[in-house]
Amino acid sequence: MYTLYIANKNYSSWSLRPWVLMRVLGIPFEERLVPFGTDDAPHDFRAFSPNGKVPCLHDGKVMVWESLAIIEYLAERHEGVWPADAGARAFARSAAAEMHAGFGALRQICGMTCGLRVRLHRIEPRLHADLQRLQALWQEGLTGFGGPFLAGGTFSAADAFFAPVALRIQTYAPPLAPAALAYSQRLLALAPMRSWYAEALAEPWRDEAHERETLLAGTVTEDLRRPAAAQNA
Repeated sequence: MYTLYIANKNYSSWSLRPWVLMRVLGIPFEERLVPFGTDDAPHDFRAFSPNGKVPCLHDGKVMVWESLAIIEYLAERHEGVWPADAGARAFARSAAAEMHAGFGALRQICGMTCGLRVRLHRIEPRLHADLQRLQALWQEGLTGFGGPFLAGGTFSAADAFFAPVALRIQTYAPPLAPAALAYSQRLLALAPMRSWYAEALAEPWRDEAHERETLLAGTVTEDLRRPAAAQNA
């Protein structure tokens, strides 16, 4: 059985991508969650990941790191990771690669923090540009392949790559068109996404670097997480 190493569900957008794909497709795996630790005592992810980052997939003696590489490794072994139709598959791969390498302002300004609700201080031009591109990309996929998912009627790796964006939208409520909001809600309604979110709220850990980044972006209006563990308070 696969073993998937991930970090805090509240923060780790990269971990969510293969996790939600495997859950939706019913690919069995053992989850190993290693929290980020503290600024004074960070955990060394190099014990299980060659680049010292999450996610990392173990398949026996084989280790696969980086979310996009994990997705492709799974695609070689399981149906449904990418759409069967060649055109939809090309779009899905392109969209996932763009998310993996791009949308820097969205990822930097609106860092993933599932349990908070944040009112953004402002919509910077670079964030506005990312939101416009995001909506155009989603509209192209939903319109071109008939929905309800990004590349057709079934959830694929393309949707998995944008699953963390749906959680960011829930947290920061950026201005988006109704179609983009509806697709975001569709992702959040998936049973594995609801499970990830509930488990994120229940985590006792706080990562100060992530917490500081959030305060730079906006004002916290609500914290839905369980109280932090005493040693991290």
